[in-house]
Amino acid sequence: MTLAVSGLSCGYGKKMILEGIDLKIDRGDFFAILGPNGSGKTTLIRALTRSLPPSRGEVFFEEKNLWSILPKHFAKRCAVVSQNVPAIPMTVEEFVLLGRIPHYGDFQYLETATDLKIADQAMRKAGVDHLRDRLMTETSGGERQLAAIARALAQEPEWLFLDEPTAHLDIAHQVTVLGLLARLNRERHLTVVAVLHDLNLAAEYARKMLLMSRGRIHMIGTPEEVLERATIESVFGVRVSAGKNPVSMKPFILPLADHFDQGDK
Repeated sequence: MTLAVSGLSCGYGKKMILEGIDLKIDRGDFFAILGPNGSGKTTLIRALTRSLPPSRGEVFFEEKNLWSILPKHFAKRCAVVSQNVPAIPMTVEEFVLLGRIPHYGDFQYLETATDLKIADQAMRKAGVDHLRDRLMTETSGGERQLAAIARALAQEPEWLFLDEPTAHLDIAHQVTVLGLLARLNRERHLTVVAVLHDLNLAAEYARKMLLMSRGRIHMIGTPEEVLERATIESVFGVRVSAGKNPVSMKPFILPLADHFDQGDK
């Protein structure tokens, strides 16, 4: 079971952001999408999750055209955590319970005891159960991001798409979130497709990486294949040092500052 992209080009209005994307993501992958700002990472996530229709090419989800699948059926299988989570006037628990809506039966308008139990488990996994009675408008950006992850987990998806899920989190919460995703990927075969900003954190958790540049795929491979000095310098336009984390032995990228003579001002 795969998500396959063939000749995908799309954008906003007449401006094309993605051009000629060919891609296959297998069920069970932990797949990181990397690249400089403006390279098309968010646009790709939107194209993979029915948020942005293709101008050319096709996206197939388990051999069916993505746009032929009913939204409710897609939502039962796939959950999406966007980059910006709105501060809306409802409690965190009410927000997380929105993840249960795709599973509602005909003429069901209220959550059941089972829905409440699943939402409670999702909040505990994401570390926001202590915020359940707090309004989303009274939470920080990081807390809202964790609540959005809890809502996605309450959806009980088989595929989870995330657009920079650690962007507003401190390092402790970044490790917690990525560790949780890695554990669900490993133990429950949850397929994770995530846009990640931090190359080194991505290397610690992802098994496969897609590196984007100017709306095209520059490279797909393992962290060891993608995070090489020459590749990163070429795509990001910055000098780096490449090595291995001495504990995990995963690849590690360190940006190098420009050095100037003392007399230079």
